Amino acid sequence: MLEVLVYLFENYIADGMEWDADHSEIEEELLGAGFDGSEIDKAFLWLEELLIVCEQESITPFNVKNTTLVRHYSEPEQDRLGIEGRALITRLVNTGVLDLNSREMVIDRVLALDSKDINIDHIKWVVLMVLSNQPGFEEISEWAESIVGDGLVPLIH
Repeated sequence: MLEVLVYLFENYIADGMEWDADHSEIEEELLGAGFDGSEIDKAFLWLEELLIVCEQESITPFNVKNTTLVRHYSEPEQDRLGIEGRALITRLVNTGVLDLNSREMVIDRVLALDSKDINIDHIKWVVLMVLSNQPGFEEISEWAESIVGDGLVPLIH
């Protein structure tokens, strides 16, 4: 499923495509690219649930300072995110890439991935997908995508 999500992000979402309920043309393209139909369905459901989560949260601008609240992770969250994933999320909150709402969206969507083993790259892709559904993403898209490409959190000057 994650491979389908990455393909969709790289080919549609990052270009500002609006996600709608009728995605039959995209499904045909994905099938033609060799993706499994059940994986495509899972990816579409995951994206639809992301949109629901984004609509339910009160979105704050990226430049708002986050508080110094400490996030305690449940045991299932700890298991899925791992130490490295939790550290990445903390760094992204501390540097202002994620606010408290988007952090929770990332955690929710990582837990919803249909994969037994979640690694740091999976979490980075989820971060990008969550951020791409936030107001102002166009302004930071290149910078945010460097997080995934370079494997580092860029410095803010």
